[in-house]
Amino acid sequence: MGVIDDFPGSHGYVMHYLDAPTREIFARFDAAFEAGRELPDAESDPRLFGRWAQLRLGNGHHGVHDYDERVLRATRLAADSDTPWTFEDARFLWMAADALMTWRHTDYPELYRLPLAAIRRLDYAGRRQILEGTLGWFRKYHRPVWDALHDQMEDVLTEPAENGPAGVVRNVIWDCDEVARRLAEEYGARLAAPEVLPLLRHWNTARSSKPSERWLRTAKTLLTPEAAGLVREILVLVAAHREKPEENVYGWRETVFLHERTAVPVRGMVWTCELIDEPWVVSLLGDVALTCGTGIGGSGANCRSELLANAAVHTLARRGRLEVVAALARVQVKVRKKTVLSNVARTLDAVAAEAGLGREQLLDRTVPAFGLGRDGVREEKIGDCLVRLRADGPALQFVNPAGRPVKSAPQAIRQAPELAILKATLKELKQALPAERFRLERALIEERLWRWAEVTEFFLDHPLTGLYARNLIWQTHQGPAGLPVRTDSGWELTDPQGRRVQPDPDSPVRLWHPIHATAEDVRAWRDHLLEHGIRQPYKQAFREVYLLTPAEERTRVYSNRFTGHTLRYGQAKALLNQRGWSGLSIGHWDYECGGDQGEAVRELSGWQARWYMHVTGDPDADGWGTASFCASERIRFHRADDLAGDEGVPLTEVPPLVLSEVLRDADLAVGVTSVGLDQQAVAGHEEYWHSYGFGELTETAGTRRDALARLLPRLRIADRAELTDRFLRVRGDRRIYKIHLGSGNILMEPNDAYLCIVPGHDRDAASVFLPFEENGGMLSIILSKAFLLADDTAITDPSITRQLDT
Repeated sequence: MGVIDDFPGSHGYVMHYLDAPTREIFARFDAAFEAGRELPDAESDPRLFGRWAQLRLGNGHHGVHDYDERVLRATRLAADSDTPWTFEDARFLWMAADALMTWRHTDYPELYRLPLAAIRRLDYAGRRQILEGTLGWFRKYHRPVWDALHDQMEDVLTEPAENGPAGVVRNVIWDCDEVARRLAEEYGARLAAPEVLPLLRHWNTARSSKPSERWLRTAKTLLTPEAAGLVREILVLVAAHREKPEENVYGWRETVFLHERTAVPVRGMVWTCELIDEPWVVSLLGDVALTCGTGIGGSGANCRSELLANAAVHTLARRGRLEVVAALARVQVKVRKKTVLSNVARTLDAVAAEAGLGREQLLDRTVPAFGLGRDGVREEKIGDCLVRLRADGPALQFVNPAGRPVKSAPQAIRQAPELAILKATLKELKQALPAERFRLERALIEERLWRWAEVTEFFLDHPLTGLYARNLIWQTHQGPAGLPVRTDSGWELTDPQGRRVQPDPDSPVRLWHPIHATAEDVRAWRDHLLEHGIRQPYKQAFREVYLLTPAEERTRVYSNRFTGHTLRYGQAKALLNQRGWSGLSIGHWDYECGGDQGEAVRELSGWQARWYMHVTGDPDADGWGTASFCASERIRFHRADDLAGDEGVPLTEVPPLVLSEVLRDADLAVGVTSVGLDQQAVAGHEEYWHSYGFGELTETAGTRRDALARLLPRLRIADRAELTDRFLRVRGDRRIYKIHLGSGNILMEPNDAYLCIVPGHDRDAASVFLPFEENGGMLSIILSKAFLLADDTAITDPSITRQLDT
């Protein structure tokens, strides 16, 4: 039989690399070999002859121990020849040898003679690509092969001394991704230096989930000041690194953050941080955990590198002490991977227990102040210049020696170490602010209680947290609510009528939530915020409240309120992840086992909400991979300590605040990611686009309408705009326009023709004070369109004027 017919059928994938002309040549080789004749074309096409000879080793493949001598002569001839093997040749030969090895061919030196000869003809990058997973595979699953060949494979992979320091580093780390290539080329001389190279090799042994005491002792004996400096620089590089597409050995393009061969020595560097007692260590480990713990693109329920994220968190845990809390709090805000978050939670709990506090109490007490004064400003004199670090912004401000503010750092201080420290502090400050905002909103929806003395000390008086806390409404337990006001006697709470109360230091206090307030109180607070120009860090007074509806009472155990919406899947998943949801993973795969269906899960105050979704759209357009669009289904609730069964609990048993906050998240996801927002993205969804884009308002849109009702009398275009039930109606000189308060879509009177306007920046709209939405919010978009259309004779954009004239 021929080499193709007689090759193990279970490894037929090897044959996929042979085209029809090659198969014909192999047939001629087979015929000559069987007839005992000279092999035709052996010299004219030595590359194909080598491939054929390697496959010929498989004849009679069942339990072969001794090869036909003529076959051995053929493979030795090919191996000893000066054939210009290509990467594809070497890869094919190695795959064929691996296939025969797993089919019980045990003469390993002969089986791999030709593949090793071919690999030696490649550059070292090509050699590493082909052998990338082989060493570990042999060592773990095929030990006899490893014992027989590891010396030859190590020799093939080891670059000679003449390749310089970069070659020395590549011998350890290889060059499987961009970071590894930079380590070799940019840091090669320092990493290959005698005082660092032994530690680099030790870092490359960091293959367990946690360092042993023996590993750390060895690292301590090898650690030098030069190595410690490199640890800092390289981890800064990793924290700033972002994934990019790379072509793998099979020619496929895949998005790569760090290859495992790079991640392992970097994990060794992270572990070594436990031995370095420097101020930068904790913050930098937090940066590494944050970058590696978030998903591709910076969001999602997976990690760029779970290996490194957990290593950074474990190292912070081993350091312990209160100094690690701020870094871990930042990780809690962004990372959604449950394994990483559970490690963070355990670490915070351990530090809290050591301090005799609860986890949230610990976070309250460890928010860094960054040297800011009570007013949120830190001033430093650098040379003859004054530099201010402001938390409100945040930003650096510069005052030159003449006392005049300038936009950038004066030339005389640009290289000053003190300025570099302030810039690093500014970076940490920018990361801490969203963590505090997130923590305060979480405290609102979890109805957390404090003593008033704790609120004043850890929130209102704190230069960072206070930026947010002082614009929030606080309420004494079952008592009056108010905004904080500082007086000579301390902090007081003032309500919209100007009535003040100073709670007792031990009085229980929580953040006010409108679900517990009367409609009259909510209206009073909303008017008060607008009248006094108070912008809250998140929606509190203008927060939407979702009460149980008669329809939900009828469905009993599920809500259909946000069923039937078509969403951009990737955008919806990212937004829900940011809001604390996880678990949603659907696409055009494994339809029989439900790969096209899934659920987003959120846990809140002892309850678990599940929002079901399924794939919609054309699988061919998506390449049968991740879906572009998904359709929303019903929402169910379960008690967190009783998740058995799919039916869920009756909605009447769900706490009103939990129900409201979950439905608010769903409304937000629909309001931001629905295809009903954009006619350009609705092919196949036209009916849904029209029903959503111009239909009844949701609670979020209703709150937006309420805000507009208060804002309109203050606007320059007040005489040209009016509110209807669903639209902001704007009178221009050319047409009358109806802007939908949910989607921002526009219809033109008198025939309700659709007007497409890409949201842009309008100076008048940007100057309008908004009590809760800043740049990018739908209220901002609606106002921007309203100002534009009220002065429609000034519009010069032809993409708009063409529509106005039709």
